Amino acid sequence: MKKIILSIIICFFTQFTFAQIGKFPKNEVKFNLLNVMVITSVEIGYERFLDSNQSIEGEFLINDRFNYKSESGSKEFNTNSVKLGYVYYFGEEAAGSGIYANPFLKYRFGDYEENSVTTDMNAFIVGFGVGYKWNNKDRFIMAPYVNIGRNFSKEVEDKFTAFEYNFGFSVGYRF
Repeated sequence: MKKIILSIIICFFTQFTFAQIGKFPKNEVKFNLLNVMVITSVEIGYERFLDSNQSIEGEFLINDRFNYKSESGSKEFNTNSVKLGYVYYFGEEAAGSGIYANPFLKYRFGDYEENSVTTDMNAFIVGFGVGYKWNNKDRFIMAPYVNIGRNFSKEVEDKFTAFEYNFGFSVGYRF
């Protein structure tokens, strides 16, 4: 009986090991360096690959600013965001690399204060992004990108505009 159980375990792990040969890492964590340096906003993301040219991503943005507005004077942003997107890669060199398109949904929550007047920044945003991702040995990535989104909050639209943009340079690690 022990030999049978041992044989099953060996077959299972052998199959699991061989199934990984020729595959690419399915998970990626990333960090937007540009936002930290330019506007002191932190953007952390996770991407799960469905196959070699498409993935689902989730991001959390801390101190998310509207269109890179500065906080000089008496202005203060107290906003965060969550983003869910689909990524399609057009590159053929390596899995999850090359030019990509990224439709997304984003929800921002928080407020903006200027001269003791507070604006509710809660907004649902639908957007689209494009970028290019370099994949180094299926481990490290670098990716410049640009996004544009349509804001569906009347209060935010009255204070700023209906459209907002974001650009960045992400670095990440695949596992």
